[in-house]
Amino acid sequence: MKIAIIGTGYVGLTTGTCLADFGHQVTCVDNDPKKIEKLKQGKSPIFEPGLEELIAKNKQTGNLIFTDEIGPVVKDSEVIFICVNTPPKEDGHADLKYVEKVAREIAENINGEYKVIVDKSTVPVKTAEKVKETILRYSIDQAKFDVVSNPEFLKEGTAVKDTMEPDRIVIGADSQKAKEKMLEVYKPLIDKTNAPVKIVSVRSAELIKHGANTFLATKISFANLIAQTCEEAGADALEVLEAIGLDERIGRYFLNPGIGFGGSCFPKDIAAYKKTLEILGIDSSLVESVQKINESAIEKFLQKIEKELWVIDNKEIAVLGIAFKANTDDIRNAPALKLIKKLKSDGANIQAYDPQAMENAKKEIPDIKYFDNPYEAIKGVEALVICTEWDEFKNLDLQKIKELMVTPIIFDGRNIFNPAKMKELGFRYYGVGR
Repeated sequence: MKIAIIGTGYVGLTTGTCLADFGHQVTCVDNDPKKIEKLKQGKSPIFEPGLEELIAKNKQTGNLIFTDEIGPVVKDSEVIFICVNTPPKEDGHADLKYVEKVAREIAENINGEYKVIVDKSTVPVKTAEKVKETILRYSIDQAKFDVVSNPEFLKEGTAVKDTMEPDRIVIGADSQKAKEKMLEVYKPLIDKTNAPVKIVSVRSAELIKHGANTFLATKISFANLIAQTCEEAGADALEVLEAIGLDERIGRYFLNPGIGFGGSCFPKDIAAYKKTLEILGIDSSLVESVQKINESAIEKFLQKIEKELWVIDNKEIAVLGIAFKANTDDIRNAPALKLIKKLKSDGANIQAYDPQAMENAKKEIPDIKYFDNPYEAIKGVEALVICTEWDEFKNLDLQKIKELMVTPIIFDGRNIFNPAKMKELGFRYYGVGR
C-alpha cells in the first residue's frame, strides 16, 4: 500500500519506518527541512534503539521516502497518518492547531480517490469529527474519505519493539470500508505476530489512549504515595509494592516509586483527560490527585537533599541522568531538569552526565558543567544525585565513586542500588521509600 506519514516525531518516524519494513511504500512528510535532510541521509534525529538501522535499511529498499512537500504525497497515498504534536495549553486542553493545519493541507490536496485519514496523534474524544469537518470544509474536489482513530502505545526507549511486537492494535472506525483498509495496513504485522486487534468506534478509540496513560500514571503516583507512607512509618516501599504487585489483579508493572513521571505523554495526556472530564461534567479529583502526588515526589526528594546537605550554596553536586527515562534522549518534563534548576537557584554548582540527553539539556540549561563520562562528573563533589535509571549507572564502580567524592553521599531518585550494600560500602544513601 502507499502510505503517508505526516509528522516525523517519535510516533510518526517509528510508525512510518516500521510500516515500510512491513512492505508498504511509505512517505514521511515533515515541515522541518533540516530534519528531512538528515533523514534522507539515513540518520535519525532522535535517539531510539534500533530505529536508525531500520531507517537505513528501508531507505535502501526504496520503501521509505522523506519529503517536506505534502501535496503530492496526499494525492498519491491510500492511507494518510496524522502524527503531529498535540502539546498542552495552559488550561490542560490539548492544542490541536497542528492537527487542524494538517487537515486543511490534506483538504487542499485531496483528490477524488477514496482515502483513509488516520488520527495517530493522541487527541481528545471527538477530534476525528472535527478533522472530518475541516477536510469537508476546505476540500476543492468531491473528497471521498473516512477518518479513523488508531492510537499508539509506544514507550520511548522501546518504540521499535512496541511497534513490531504490539500487545494490541486498536482501530477506531465507523465504516466497514475504513475497517477493511486499516486491517490491510496491519495485515503483515497481524500475520507475523498474531497481535490482538480491537476494532471499536472512533470515539472509543480516542478515549483508550488517554485512559491507558492516566491509569499508568495513577499506578506510579500510588507507588509514590506508598513510598511516602513507608518513609514515615519506617517500612520499605520496594518490599511493600513487590508484594502488592504479586496480586494478578494489580500487577507489578509501573509500581515503582521515584522522583515522578515526565516525558511528552503522561503529563499532557492526563491533563487533557482531566479537561475532558470537566467538559463532560464528571468529577476529576482522582486525576488531580495523581498530578499533585507526582509534583510532590520531586519536592520531597529535594527536601531530603536540602536536609542532609544543610547549606546548598556553593556546594558541588553531581547529577547522573537528565533524560526523563532510560534509553531516550528526551528531556521533556524530565524531573532532572526541575531538580537541577532548583539546586542552581539555591547556589549549587552542578556537574552533569547523561549517556544520550546532554545535547538537548545544554539547550535548556547551558550554564552547568557537562562531562563525557560519569566518573568525571562525580570527581570532587559533595553529593551525587541519580535521576535516570540507565543501566550504565547500575554498573558503576562504587568503590571508585567513593574515592572520587569529597563526601560519599548519594541521593538515588530511581532506587537502583541496595541500601544495605551502600551502607556497608560507607555511603550515606537516600532512596525513595527505602
